[in-house]
Amino acid sequence: MFGNLIFSSLTRRILFLNLAALIVLVSGILYLNQFREGLIDARVESLLTQGEIIAGAVAASASVDTNSITIDPEKLLELQAGQSISPSNSNENLDFPINPERVAPVLRRLISPTRTRARIYDDDASLILDSRYLYTSGQVLRYDLPPAETPPFSLTETVSSWFNRFFQRRDLPLYREPPGADGSIYPEVMNALTGGRGAVVRVTDKGELIVSVAVPVQRFRAVLGVLLLSTQAGDIDKIVHAERMAIFRVFGVAAMVNIVLSLLLASTIATPLRRLSAAAVRVRRGAKAREEIPDFSDRQDEIGNLSVALRGMTNALYDRIAAIESFAADVSHELKNPLTSLRSAVETLPRVRNEQSRKRLMDVIQHDVRRMDRLISDISDASRLDAELARQDGVGVDMRVLLTDMVSIARQVRAGSKAVAIDLKISKSNAGKSAFTVLGHDLRLGQVITNLIENARSFVPETGGHIAVTLSRRRGMVEVVIEDNGPGIRAEVIERVFERFYTDRPDGEDFGQNSGLGLSISRQIIEAHGGTLIAENIPGEAAGTWAGARFIIKLPAETP
Repeated sequence: MFGNLIFSSLTRRILFLNLAALIVLVSGILYLNQFREGLIDARVESLLTQGEIIAGAVAASASVDTNSITIDPEKLLELQAGQSISPSNSNENLDFPINPERVAPVLRRLISPTRTRARIYDDDASLILDSRYLYTSGQVLRYDLPPAETPPFSLTETVSSWFNRFFQRRDLPLYREPPGADGSIYPEVMNALTGGRGAVVRVTDKGELIVSVAVPVQRFRAVLGVLLLSTQAGDIDKIVHAERMAIFRVFGVAAMVNIVLSLLLASTIATPLRRLSAAAVRVRRGAKAREEIPDFSDRQDEIGNLSVALRGMTNALYDRIAAIESFAADVSHELKNPLTSLRSAVETLPRVRNEQSRKRLMDVIQHDVRRMDRLISDISDASRLDAELARQDGVGVDMRVLLTDMVSIARQVRAGSKAVAIDLKISKSNAGKSAFTVLGHDLRLGQVITNLIENARSFVPETGGHIAVTLSRRRGMVEVVIEDNGPGIRAEVIERVFERFYTDRPDGEDFGQNSGLGLSISRQIIEAHGGTLIAENIPGEAAGTWAGARFIIKLPAETP
């Protein structure tokens, strides 16, 4: 069951869509994350502040000896015999070079607590000091030789490098060491020589960031040189990498929760659907016993609605199959009677010598043929009724107009010598324009009215026969009542009159004139329209007597 849940198509789609949404969200966070930019800005500000402090200390330590007297040798060559010049104080010349021997100890003490690289250039952009190569007396310097073969990048380094390059800005300049310790290739150094400050972010060939700031080393506004501070390659990337790892850890936890919740969601969808599908397959294959569709109606969602619809469809299918089987059995039984009679008459006909007997047999044959024709017509009508009602769309039918037309036609039809009065009464309490409109098929509804009127006509007395047709509306239902003054319906068969091929005709009526399908077809048509058709007796004046039969049709009225 767990395997089916994992590998089902619906489960895979739910997992893929949920994880895809989560991946897009994390990718957007990584791409739009301002942590790197904020970290670079903070690093630049920190290096500028640190550079100002170190540059001030370097400028203070790069002083001259005030007790020394200097004489310009060129002026000595210009003196004549007996002439002399006054010595000049060195303080008058403020443009003096930075003394590496005096600056190096200061620079070492200021740089050692940090992980930055400091370089000092003179006013010609030539390198004077580099903190990478500062060492104290007695310190042994050790340098690792590069490997003979460059080791291949590990998977972690490759992925990390790819992430750095993917999420980095594409406009960053490439970092390279100046040949011959020339600082003129750094724009920030040349800008600092003019007295300004500068900061540049560069990227190495491995995708690692290096932030460089340059501040002028000056005394009394005289620029003595430039201090260039730069971060170690990868320092910022390590912090960003740690931040990304934290995001990935959150993503991992969210992904696990997402997977578990997706599997639970899929189990509430895929498992019921699988059970419904399996039950539908068993129904299609035709199981021996009646197959029950699982009931999920308590879910109150689309799966529950699907379960209810499938159960209703399956029950309707089984009912239709049972009705077809019963209909086929009834048709076979009803057709056998006239066929048996017809066969007997045909077999007897050659042996009859009497013309009167021959004529009587021919009448029997013609009667049975007409009976079979009537049966076949009614059976054909009943068999295609459901399909016809399903294919055609219902339209608004005004029952007031339909009843008026049907009663008018029925008044012109005479059944034998019976004089039947047919009255039509339409309720005035609901006399609106669409008060008696129903959604349905006018031809089939007219067929029902005709069947009920003709059925009542066959039961009314020979003289004084009366049929009353009443139309009214009650609580959203259009009600049609057809009453007659016949003998009524026996209580034990009041429901059987709607069964197929059931006939209980009045005395004196010729046998075989009715197929017994009229009332069955009428109820089938009314139920297909969402209504009901029932029969009841009209109580007489004396107890236990009937004053006639009443058929009641109820159809849902069309809502405006």
